[in-house]
Amino acid sequence: MLQRTLEHAISATGVGLHSGERVRLAMLPAPPDTGIIFRRTDLPEPVSVKAQPSLVNDTRLSSTLVDPTGVRVGTIEHLMSALAGLGIDNLIVEVTAAEIPIMDGSAAPFIYLLQSAGIVDQSQPKRFIRVKRRVEVRDADKWVRLEPYDGFIVNLSIEFNHPAFNLAPQNVTVDFAKHSYIDEISRARTFGFMHEVEYMRNHGLGKGGNLENAIVIDDEFVLNPEGLRFPDEFVRHKILDAIGDLYIVGHPLIAAFSGHKSGHAMNNSLLRELLATPDAWEYVSFRDPSEVPSSFHRLPEVI
Repeated sequence: MLQRTLEHAISATGVGLHSGERVRLAMLPAPPDTGIIFRRTDLPEPVSVKAQPSLVNDTRLSSTLVDPTGVRVGTIEHLMSALAGLGIDNLIVEVTAAEIPIMDGSAAPFIYLLQSAGIVDQSQPKRFIRVKRRVEVRDADKWVRLEPYDGFIVNLSIEFNHPAFNLAPQNVTVDFAKHSYIDEISRARTFGFMHEVEYMRNHGLGKGGNLENAIVIDDEFVLNPEGLRFPDEFVRHKILDAIGDLYIVGHPLIAAFSGHKSGHAMNNSLLRELLATPDAWEYVSFRDPSEVPSSFHRLPEVI
């Protein structure tokens, strides 16, 4: 199985969820073994920041890369999730602000853009990270773990004592050998509560949020006129986030990921714990397509 990038560059304009700023996003092909590079083009001198767990230094309601000089690229998790779902290894992502545009609050618009640009195989084999033994991070009743598994499967549960969450199970398992990321996960939107708005605004967050790019919940109901895209959209979005957070490691994982009440901070802590435990993982590549775990056979076809 080979690495992937885009055939052509593609761009879009949107609004930053937390900054409220208008952002132009451009995605460009990149050579093999480049990884995912974010480039701030709004600065006097453009600065490139590579997606890697050690640079995730702000996890307040999103995953934000911060380079050693303080240059930030925020809210990367939805785009990273789309890249994981399409199997894209190498990409240059240019932005004109400190945040990726939120689009509709899901990964679906990024999927559309990336597929419109065309996805192509490259000359070098794709490198996977295979988990060899369990790695776990806990914080009170919250936890996340990675375990050996011949494929990629996610089991995640959330816990909200709220009427809107009690209408459907708050636990979902997605085995990507059987289920499609695009169909089952990519359209699930981010969500927030009305009572959180004042807190977020006081901390410089959520300035761009509205009913067009997030599910908003009051004391009883979902306020979006169209309702939910899935009965269990809330937990599906948490899976979308987790897939994006995990892909910041730079390679697809051959593993089982599970968690309860997880978030960006714990997902990043799990990656750091994995990388700090050398005997818990290894790099693998597959020259023979028949050896690739079936979870990755469902990646969309290249052109």
